[in-house]
Amino acid sequence: MSLIKWMGASVITLAVAHAAGATTLPGPLVTAQWLKDHQDEVTVVDIRDDMKTFTSEPRFDVDKKTGKKTLLETGGHIAGALPVEFGKIREEHTVDGVKIKAQLPTREHFQMVMDDFGLNKTDKPLVIVATGESVDSMDMAARLYFQLRYFGEARDKMAILNGGVNAWIQAGYPVSTDKAATTRGDWVATGEDKSILASMEQVKEGLRNGSDQFIDARPTAQFLSIVKAPVDKAAGHLAGARSFPTDAIVKPVGAAREFMSAEEYKKIYAQLNINPSTPTVAYCNTGHLASGAWFVSNEILGNRNTRLYTGSMTEWTNLDNPTVSQ
Repeated sequence: MSLIKWMGASVITLAVAHAAGATTLPGPLVTAQWLKDHQDEVTVVDIRDDMKTFTSEPRFDVDKKTGKKTLLETGGHIAGALPVEFGKIREEHTVDGVKIKAQLPTREHFQMVMDDFGLNKTDKPLVIVATGESVDSMDMAARLYFQLRYFGEARDKMAILNGGVNAWIQAGYPVSTDKAATTRGDWVATGEDKSILASMEQVKEGLRNGSDQFIDARPTAQFLSIVKAPVDKAAGHLAGARSFPTDAIVKPVGAAREFMSAEEYKKIYAQLNINPSTPTVAYCNTGHLASGAWFVSNEILGNRNTRLYTGSMTEWTNLDNPTVSQ
């Protein structure tokens, strides 16, 4: 064999060996145990809205008799995690002269933000980690997951740590309070997957012809028009929508909030009169809470015909589209 052929064969062999040794995610969710066992084989991306907690100590209540520690307040992060501030992954848009807050960013904006936070092009899977103390927190992880999917990341290369940092702490694993030593990354948004996104015009069409099931992922009081979110111009919900309220999206496990199994969600859907397999559009106020509903339907239940209306009620009501209260 010539030297050139030998070198070529060696490169191919190394590439195949590298691919064969790549970590395979168990699904859209990973446990703290799984992440601990594979921590060096993945890129951990931390998402939260209060960045001060990234470097603060967690607070515990200690039982004076038994010495048992109960987590009271999230603090710290998984060592090596890239810190991403939730408020910066969305942006304000102007539609027909009306400013709409907290919307899906442009491809260029999202790439710039993720590069600023230090995300690099990598063959390693991404594990997204929220603080995990609330449904809002877990839905932040789902929103980042959705946007990474939308802008080109493969489904089988991403997962969310179920229960977030709180689940990690409760499992007995250490957190770091060091500041992140991040440098600008080179991640590239490679496309826009329109199959998981619903536009306002598509929502109108779905309401007209009855082709889509709409699930409302806001608190029940907002669905019933008892209260209105400040970013919305009017109260109410989309005609015919089913309520999938925030307190049904995750369950408490100690101080953590965790997504449930597909079987558990099927039972919940049956009680809420939600079809788990029909074409579905999830919405809320700004597409934050609905990201969790989208994640449940699309990723956990496997309904690939589930889309997220990122404009949600903020766009819908501020552009004077109709709502109903019953």
